[in-house]
Amino acid sequence: MIELEGVPELIDPVMVAAFEGWNDAGDAASTAVAHLDREWKGEVFAALDAEDYYDFQVNRPTVFMEAGVRKITWPTTRLSVVRVGGEKPRDLVLVRGIEPSMRWRSFCNELLGFAHELGVELVVVLGALLGDTPHTRPVPISGTTSDPDLARRMDLEETKYEGPTGIVGVLQEACTHAGVPAVSLWAAVPHYVSQPPNPKATLALLNRLEDLIDVRIPLGELPEDARAWQVGVDQLAAEDSEVAEYVQSLEEARDTAELPEASGEAIAREFERYLRRRDGGGPPASGGHATADGSDSTSYLRDNPSGRTRPPKPPKPGADDEESSED
Repeated sequence: MIELEGVPELIDPVMVAAFEGWNDAGDAASTAVAHLDREWKGEVFAALDAEDYYDFQVNRPTVFMEAGVRKITWPTTRLSVVRVGGEKPRDLVLVRGIEPSMRWRSFCNELLGFAHELGVELVVVLGALLGDTPHTRPVPISGTTSDPDLARRMDLEETKYEGPTGIVGVLQEACTHAGVPAVSLWAAVPHYVSQPPNPKATLALLNRLEDLIDVRIPLGELPEDARAWQVGVDQLAAEDSEVAEYVQSLEEARDTAELPEASGEAIAREFERYLRRRDGGGPPASGGHATADGSDSTSYLRDNPSGRTRPPKPPKPGADDEESSED
């Protein structure tokens, strides 16, 4: 039985979730939810029982000292509420944790129990995957749903993905079966620089979320962090002629593929976002990560004991690329 004593009645609530691990390349998705929690001073009202869902040899607890007393923090998933004011107030239920090790169906059912009790109208799950995308171009964000009507209404893709999935895909499917509208937003992170953090991908996810739920999100220092991140990667790439050549080939492939879209609708969306912001005033997981084809991948732009890894050849223009995401 889920009891939510102390949680006030929410206004048009949307649940926004992200999970560290396979679904979270560059920690882009979990950092986005953490940003929302920090900027809007979220209040934690529930935490799932770690014993039910986590293998502590995979996700180990951590020990810390508080006022001279040793304490332990257990890996889990926490829920918090943020109240968003403005002309169109809307509250968010934030879900942030680690991809569970076991009992995924029970995990999703427990989250859906909270969603039902709180009257959540829409579930948005954030994810990030590794792809053949250059760090010098805007981060590709794909929005997918299993609901054809929702896809048409919110300008999303109806997911056609088949292959290995993570908790993001399982939660979205559970929402569909429970009759709860659900959307996944995926950021494509350059596979050759996958180490967290990736503020550019986090910023792109927040911008797309802002458009989706019609809420202005305070960005704080994220835009400046994103610019600094890109400058830093530029400098690292410039030190290796082979990597620089590879990045250039990705740029050419990306520009060729997107040439027909570099007009009307895309420009209009960016201009609308600029006007909204002007009118509103100034503003780590181990293992691999999801890729466009569902496989695991690792970083390339870093040194290791066996030397620098040679990046693979980019896909030919027009071929399926990283913008195909899983549900």
